[in-house]
Amino acid sequence: MDVAGITFRENKRFVLIAGPCAIENQEMVLLTARTLQQICNRLHIDFIFKASFDKANRSSASSQRGVGLQEGLRILQMVKDTLHLPILTDVHESWQCAPVAEVADILQIPAFLCRQTDLLVAAAHTGKAVNVKKGQFMAPWDMRGVVEKISKTGNRNILLTERGSSFGYGHLVVDMTSLVEMRKLGYPVVFDATHSVQQPSMGTGITGGSRAMVSPLMRAALAVGVDALFMEIHPNPDNAISDAANQLPLDKAELVLQQAILIDDAVKQNHILC
Repeated sequence: MDVAGITFRENKRFVLIAGPCAIENQEMVLLTARTLQQICNRLHIDFIFKASFDKANRSSASSQRGVGLQEGLRILQMVKDTLHLPILTDVHESWQCAPVAEVADILQIPAFLCRQTDLLVAAAHTGKAVNVKKGQFMAPWDMRGVVEKISKTGNRNILLTERGSSFGYGHLVVDMTSLVEMRKLGYPVVFDATHSVQQPSMGTGITGGSRAMVSPLMRAALAVGVDALFMEIHPNPDNAISDAANQLPLDKAELVLQQAILIDDAVKQNHILC
């Protein structure tokens, strides 16, 4: 599968999908995108920039949501024009798909919305690639229905993302066999290393997380075999307006990616991708 000049293929080095959780302002977004691009160029990693114009599924009504559709798309277009990077961003409602597709190369369906038929079909009809995050409440084999809804439109540019499964209240676990099961559906598989360490709500109205677990889970997923890594990375994550507890600091990104390459190369050079 090819997206904006980037190839997703078994036994090819992972693609990185990364950026801040929410678009907070133009300066932060451009700094993050440029820095990650420079890192990926040094490490020979194909890079897709990710940021969300609206965090529509916040735990609390008082939580900040981002800059909104119009300003968010303006900033993402600026990143695209300045750095010539492919762009991924979320859509939450069917009507958003057409305007977002004018800027984004990949439309992302959030995990909570992965079974919303109208949203999936609207995203597919744009002709852009669609990345669907597996719901925290879904078995990996149940993503077959999601794939069918998209592919029946004729759009087969599909990515499937693992981001953890609900385990009681306020906790997620990652079943690494999910990566194997979703690969059976015939589409590239992505591992979301930062959302997988979320601790949803925690009774405070704010989603927590365990940033220290990002690298261990990432290494485990790479050992199983993935086509892409998804990471939310922020210059100052503790002050981020969303997902502060689980985003990676920008100044740690290169070291984490160097570790990722070692495992990914070992797996794929020996053709043991599951």
